[in-house]
Amino acid sequence: MEFADSERESLLRLLTWRRDVRHFETREVPPVVVQQLRLAMDLAPSVGNSRPWRIFQVESQARRLAVHDIFRQANAAAMQDQVPEKRQQYQQLKLEGIETAPLQLAVFTDTDPTAGYGLGRHSMAGTLEQSTAMAVQNLNLVARAQGLGVGMVSVLNAAGMERLFEVPQTWRFSLYLCIGWPQFTDDLPLLHRNGWQENQTVAWESC
Repeated sequence: MEFADSERESLLRLLTWRRDVRHFETREVPPVVVQQLRLAMDLAPSVGNSRPWRIFQVESQARRLAVHDIFRQANAAAMQDQVPEKRQQYQQLKLEGIETAPLQLAVFTDTDPTAGYGLGRHSMAGTLEQSTAMAVQNLNLVARAQGLGVGMVSVLNAAGMERLFEVPQTWRFSLYLCIGWPQFTDDLPLLHRNGWQENQTVAWESC
């Protein structure tokens, strides 16, 4: 399939503006848009065509509060791991949008999926998590194209999330996504904008 120059430029612009979002409006994401996000994940490649991502659309207020409680506990522990001169700044960071994001997804990876018959993952089991990451990236890009923002909540205890969602033993918690209409957009990562860590170009080395 051939793509026009304008389409290639649009893709790069989409990547530029696909930033983690923490500040959401509370208006709902229409079901037709949610369906587009599901389709985007379904179109993702995966090792051995195993499609190991497992998704919970978290709508229960009680379940969201439980996730937020896991976040608070993990966040308190993470703050203590910071060097002393960074702790005050860490306290001021907004690292989640659980209380406001209208659409929230708990993403797990099945480490022993029957689909794919183990092709391509016996020597590199991590490719299952990487497959889930590619599906999430598809969702991110389509969400941004729809005008949505996506925030990944990484300050969570994996074992606590697996217990909360009562998943099978072979499932591993991968990440939690907050999705909704952003209160504002920015072409810089929020952590760059607020002075935590500047966005940097990673060098490619020849060998």
